[in-house]
Amino acid sequence: MSDDEVIRRNVLEDFRWSPRVNATHIGVAVRNGVVELTGHVETFAEKLEAEHVALSVKGVKGVAEEIGVRLPSEKKTSDSELADRAVRLLSWDARLHGDAIKVKVEHGWVTLAGQVRSSGERECALSDVKRLSGVVGITNEITLRPAATPDDVKGQIEDALDRQALLEGAIIQVSVQDGTVILSGNVHSWAERAAARRIAWAAPGVNDVIDNLRIVSR
Repeated sequence: MSDDEVIRRNVLEDFRWSPRVNATHIGVAVRNGVVELTGHVETFAEKLEAEHVALSVKGVKGVAEEIGVRLPSEKKTSDSELADRAVRLLSWDARLHGDAIKVKVEHGWVTLAGQVRSSGERECALSDVKRLSGVVGITNEITLRPAATPDDVKGQIEDALDRQALLEGAIIQVSVQDGTVILSGNVHSWAERAAARRIAWAAPGVNDVIDNLRIVSR
């Protein structure tokens, strides 16, 4: 059996294991380690999950994804209703701020625009909208507001770390360069490490976070 056929079978098997993918109408072909996905699913979130599952299979070098979103007729949502639901969902998300994000919907395709303070907020908005039924695709045109000075970003992150009870006793150094935050020092668990990363990503103007933190026992 060729390597490509092994990969194909593994992708199909992982689809069957995934509770969020109905692979009934998904075709899988593999050529030189690149998985080609065709067919259709019922939601945009399912489409993204199929791509994620395929990329996670051992030996996969890439995914060429041509899956369409084909909504059941009884589940079709008007563009105006979908836009209203997206706006309300974004406004309810405490991780986002105000009405900075604008929503446009055309034939089920959602376009997000506006400016946010961090890459974390940009990803939160995308994560919120992709779960809505009726979405067939998303264009994310959200941009970041002009970055604050490195000293401002550094100070805000350090203050946020100090306020986090979970990080009491951790020793974390923060440096900022060209929108990239570098975390170094010692924490005591994976949970502390993840909390420090989330805080860094949430700072305004942050484009990337480099995690050099070490986990040490108390």
